Amino acid sequence: MSSITQNQTKKQLAASALGAIGVVFGDIGTSPLYAFKEIFLSGLQIDRLHVLGALSLVFWTLTLIVTTKYAIFIMRADNKGEGGIMALMALALQGIKKIDHNDNESTKANINRKRNFITAVGLLGTVLFYGDSIITPAISVLSAVEGLQIIAPKLTEYVIPITITVLGGLFMLQAKGSGKMGKLFAPIMCIWFSLLALLGVINIIQEPEVLMAISPYYAGQVLGEMGWHGFLIMGAVVLAITGAEALYADMGHFGLKPIRYAWFGFVFPALLLNYFGQGALLISQPDAIENPFYLLAPTWALYPLLILSTLATVIASQAVISGAFSMTRQAIQLGYCPRMNILHTSGDEIGQVYVPAINWLLMVSVFVLVFTFKSSTALASAYGLAVTGTMMATTLLAFIVIKELWQWNQFTSIGFLSIFLTIDITFLSSNSLKIPTGGWLPLVVATTLFLILTTWIKGRKLLSQYMDERRTLFEDLEEKINGKLATVEGTAIYLTRSLHGVPQVLLHNLEHNHVLHERIVVLTIVTTNDPYVDEAHLLKIRRFGKNRNFYRVKLYYGFKQTADVRRALELCVQEGLDINPKSASFFIGSEQVFFKTKSPMPKWRRALFNFLFHNSTSAIEFFKIPVDRVVELGIRIEL
Repeated sequence: MSSITQNQTKKQLAASALGAIGVVFGDIGTSPLYAFKEIFLSGLQIDRLHVLGALSLVFWTLTLIVTTKYAIFIMRADNKGEGGIMALMALALQGIKKIDHNDNESTKANINRKRNFITAVGLLGTVLFYGDSIITPAISVLSAVEGLQIIAPKLTEYVIPITITVLGGLFMLQAKGSGKMGKLFAPIMCIWFSLLALLGVINIIQEPEVLMAISPYYAGQVLGEMGWHGFLIMGAVVLAITGAEALYADMGHFGLKPIRYAWFGFVFPALLLNYFGQGALLISQPDAIENPFYLLAPTWALYPLLILSTLATVIASQAVISGAFSMTRQAIQLGYCPRMNILHTSGDEIGQVYVPAINWLLMVSVFVLVFTFKSSTALASAYGLAVTGTMMATTLLAFIVIKELWQWNQFTSIGFLSIFLTIDITFLSSNSLKIPTGGWLPLVVATTLFLILTTWIKGRKLLSQYMDERRTLFEDLEEKINGKLATVEGTAIYLTRSLHGVPQVLLHNLEHNHVLHERIVVLTIVTTNDPYVDEAHLLKIRRFGKNRNFYRVKLYYGFKQTADVRRALELCVQEGLDINPKSASFFIGSEQVFFKTKSPMPKWRRALFNFLFHNSTSAIEFFKIPVDRVVELGIRIEL
């Protein structure tokens, strides 16, 4: 490799690492605003021994969870470069053996159980992420604006209005896209982390003995002394690792190496220095527990620090909101969620999307949280369950990938699971004690969303079974209609979910109109377990019939791609299937779902599925099909 190429590679790596600092680490980077304070407010005494113990707990939590589990182990589980709970679930599903016709019933049942377990764990991690998406903007921005209580106590009454104004502006700007704002993220976050490190160093110099907390002895001593109450403190320690999941989730945007370099070389040291600085301050000034982060700075720097803190928390919130949009899109593509209107906010970056329904739901939810809890300390009681629940889901799915897909030996696989699952269970259990004081919130959100998603999945499964039971082969259809129907010029494209047989909408059209187009194309869009599918493997065309031009076209897209029907038709022409999109007619079934008295769908789910089914975005709009070329036919379906 030439020196010029090496320099270009280094520059690209540096640029990606800089971008990662601006996007990936916003949430975990703003944790020093409230995390260390909450550890002591949960009942820990403020003296030298307990400060060192708290610092040791934070240090080893960051080291074991973020550095070891995520940066070293979990990030190796990339799905063609992509990360996140959905990508990990898709990898885990790939590791499960496909059902073969020769398999016996017990083998098939065992495979289905494994798939259902993986899907359930993945969905739980997903819905818990949404709980995190609601709490993060509220607690982050609120904790930053609360600096007014230190800087200008008379302005305390304006904390809530300012927080609502900042958050409202952030949600209003989502429709514009995060691309333009993103250009400012990296410089601001670099200044932020540099300032975290600087403030920490200044205070560490005053009390250098605080560095002794690196020893796990102090963590063990405090936990041993506190006994049961030490278990409660772990529920506050977890606040230091909120945002750890982002390292893995955003891997597709920046790559493995840039995120690791940014973490090990800049973010991790800056966070440790700031936490140790706060510890040094509390050793010398126990009264600083009121807000140890802001009191690290000299008086003259408080207003600039307040502004920078607010900007940093806005960036952290933006990353979580964008993550919710991306997660929703992936869930829709994989069939776990009803179709919603998705807008692409950038012509260059396919990952930049805006989901209006999710945006406004998040905004209303965040506003309710701010008005209800009114302080970051109160909100801290609601924080933690969603984070630790998602981490546990990630551990379980990673174990399946390690064992089934990578085929590590049993000792290594069980060792990975035992170590990290024990840590996850410890944090989840300690946070479960917060349920009465606010921890119920993410559980309610997650439970509601889980019921919605599982109802949708159950309904779609019944719908597929209904179609399969009434499946007609193209050869049988040709024999049945041969010479009995008039043929008209042109191409008819029938959009269907089914991968086999003649779609119901085609049969419905023949029954009522008694004519057949000279060219029939049955189009099915398939979402794979890969994040992306290149154009060379996008299309599969198969012809049926002896005397008729029946074609089945399957379009394969990754779960991070958006189907483009117009482009697919252009590829069909290149493959020899002569279709003119301007003259072709698209036939789509407008399905009306009804339930039988003895339907397999539980009664309490039926109304919910009907609501979701009939309010999902039309396939015409979702797949960007030309409206003036569409014919919709009503179809009654009884499940």
